[in-house]
Amino acid sequence: MNGFSLSGVQADQQLARALAEQAGQMLLRLQSEAVRDHVPAHTLKDLGDASSEKMLSTWLHEARPADAILSEEAQDSSRRLGASRVWIIDPLDGTKEFSEGRSDWAVHVALWNSGELTAGAVALPGLGTVLDSGTPLPERPDPSKPFRLAVSRSRPSPLAEALASIMNAELVPMGSAGYKAGAVIRGEADAYLHSGGQYEWDSAAPVAVAMSLGFHASRIDGTPLCYNQPDPYLPDLLLCHQENAGEMLESIDLLLKTNNTRPNGLFMDGMYQR
Repeated sequence: MNGFSLSGVQADQQLARALAEQAGQMLLRLQSEAVRDHVPAHTLKDLGDASSEKMLSTWLHEARPADAILSEEAQDSSRRLGASRVWIIDPLDGTKEFSEGRSDWAVHVALWNSGELTAGAVALPGLGTVLDSGTPLPERPDPSKPFRLAVSRSRPSPLAEALASIMNAELVPMGSAGYKAGAVIRGEADAYLHSGGQYEWDSAAPVAVAMSLGFHASRIDGTPLCYNQPDPYLPDLLLCHQENAGEMLESIDLLLKTNNTRPNGLFMDGMYQR
């Protein structure tokens, strides 16, 4: 990765893209070989996580030795809290999908620089693409067609289901967080709502890409998404076109206020519990 020794936002973005793309290609080869050789899913999960973590951390330490790293697959360090530049990575977002031989998984690489996400890339190896600030924008949602809301294929949140009912929206089940966010960026879905608990590495790269392209990204109460916090738990996310954000946030607010009168807080448990 010696070709990325230059400084500056453009070089950081090029590095993020190259890292995500090359890690994704390596994982795609691993996945293909494992399917061919009938490797058990749990073995492939561990192999994928470890291999991608090693590749990304090695290259980042080589290319940006002064920067800190926050990764899902590495022990957290307090060093990052005093650093002005922190790479936030998810070496394999969607290990379940990856281990099943599916395509809806991703690799996330983002840079937090002095309080802001300034670079980001999301590799979608199963689709042969990498999303970044240069990704072509999709067509705007067609108001004559059902609004499409990307949700988890295994456990769609009650809040997303309730919102879909209010908006007469179509739920589109799919795999990892990065893939769902990518579906909005690519135009396969119109919005992605998550309220079931996430961490910074789940959303940093998708949010960096989406916001660089002019999409709305926030907490589900409309407040900003903050990164490189002492506790990296960042439980919820709304990502959509700017023109849909107001209506969606108003509907979510109504649902949450209504739900607060119910025992156990059906919609809120994902926000405050791990």
